[in-house]
Amino acid sequence: MPQLDVTTFSSQIFWLVVTFIALFLIMWRVSVPKISDALEARQKRIDDNLARAQELKKEAGAALEAYETSLADARAEAQNTLLQANAKLAEETQAREAELGEALTKRIAESEANIAAALNKAIANIHDVAIEVSVSAAQRLTGEAPSVDAASNAVEVTIKARR
Repeated sequence: MPQLDVTTFSSQIFWLVVTFIALFLIMWRVSVPKISDALEARQKRIDDNLARAQELKKEAGAALEAYETSLADARAEAQNTLLQANAKLAEETQAREAELGEALTKRIAESEANIAAALNKAIANIHDVAIEVSVSAAQRLTGEAPSVDAASNAVEVTIKARR
């Protein structure tokens, strides 16, 4: 094997050193700066992304706070609207109940008046019929017809006694 030949060690070492120095210079001047630039750019992108994420987190927190505030305001407004609607409905209900009460009172009074008129009319009819019946009964029993005034007085006395 030629690499193990002792006579060629010096030339092998020389070319090793030359190749090492050349590769070292190429790496030092070309590759390492590109790699370090790429790493720095990557680190800068990561830092920028973290800063942007932090800003977005703050914006999301502010948006969430604004949302919760608007939601609380909307709930309060809805509650207020409900209370106003309930109060308005209660007022309308009371007004309708009052109107209905007045209308019912009026109808009851009219009905009572109609009933009283019908009762008075019926009593008057009964009074007239009672007079006729008493005159007819007295005429059949006694054979003589009593006067209408006497029969009317007798019927009125009997009705007053019954009340």
